[in-house]
Amino acid sequence: MEFKTKVIVITGASSGIGAATAVRFAKLGGLLTLVGRNLEKLNETAEKCLAENGQQALVVKADVTNEEDVKLIVDQTLEKYGRIDVLINNAGIIENGSIEETNLTQYDRVMGTNVRSIYQLTMLTVPHLVKSKGNIVSISSVCGLRAFPGLVAYNMSKSAVDQFTKCVALELAPKGVRVNSVNPGVIVTELHKRGGMDEETYKNFLEKCKQTHALQRPGNVDEVAAAITFLASDSASFITGVNLPVDGGRHAMCPR
Repeated sequence: MEFKTKVIVITGASSGIGAATAVRFAKLGGLLTLVGRNLEKLNETAEKCLAENGQQALVVKADVTNEEDVKLIVDQTLEKYGRIDVLINNAGIIENGSIEETNLTQYDRVMGTNVRSIYQLTMLTVPHLVKSKGNIVSISSVCGLRAFPGLVAYNMSKSAVDQFTKCVALELAPKGVRVNSVNPGVIVTELHKRGGMDEETYKNFLEKCKQTHALQRPGNVDEVAAAITFLASDSASFITGVNLPVDGGRHAMCPR
């Protein structure tokens, strides 16, 4: 669980799981590229990382749905560090909507952020990961493993991330590159509020985790970050093509 000299690119690093993962990698000695749209929040994450390991992270303000921005992430990382060892595909959005309520604009928005951006960034980093015998960890969701009503586009996007993970893992395994994903359950972040939940609805949503999660609570960002850094580390050297639930047992729950 050591990342000294390892270069790690993390998208969606301005808050939530991405920010916590960045700080954890910093504690383990990693050299970081932090990517996000909110420059102020990115700089806050960078300061926390600096306090952990004394290394100034590269901050890249970028929209992962913009093809030129995605190219910039790779170019600036190589310019600063000369290599890429780990890619953390974390940036994502959630939106509510059943098949009766949704529209193609919403579908394109969710799939563009949650799937297409991962596809492009992975394509661009793979040649460098092959050189370094590095690895990829993408952040999916329990919604990729189980069906939940009212989130059709989001569920589809996370299932796509899981299948992408397995396909790319098989393609890159002969070249020594591992590819995995984590599938969080309900984690206390700003994700759902950004997706449209008001404070009262979100409070009730978290309370319901007592029934929907086997461990009877929502998770926290550090618990997901621990799983991500494990999969990216040499401790997971014989693990590839895995969609790892970090969900308090939610994926195993069945209604009674």
